[in-house]
Amino acid sequence: MNLPNVQQAQIKKEKVIDYLLSTNNLEGQSKAKFFSRFGFRIEQWQILADALRDHGASHEVVKTVETGYGIKYIIEGLLETPDRRNPYVRTVWQIDKGSDYPRLVTAYPAE
Repeated sequence: MNLPNVQQAQIKKEKVIDYLLSTNNLEGQSKAKFFSRFGFRIEQWQILADALRDHGASHEVVKTVETGYGIKYIIEGLLETPDRRNPYVRTVWQIDKGSDYPRLVTAYPAE
């Protein structure tokens, strides 16, 4: 199964800058260190956003979880990176109740 309506997937600039690439965010700090090792930079945040969107479009959903807010879609696979080492990453997307497009919740190295 593919991520529904992936062509409309939303990734907020703040999610990337203030969370996934921010070494100042205690929750996102380890993610920022991880993504920066592969060449992603806060100044070029759109490159990571595009890579995450492509990740959601090119890999199948491995798990869905229904929550009180909507349905979460978990996707795992290789992430295209600037340095081309392409680590195995998990992205989590959610389609909120009353919405029909997925939004990025988080991304991190898959084990």
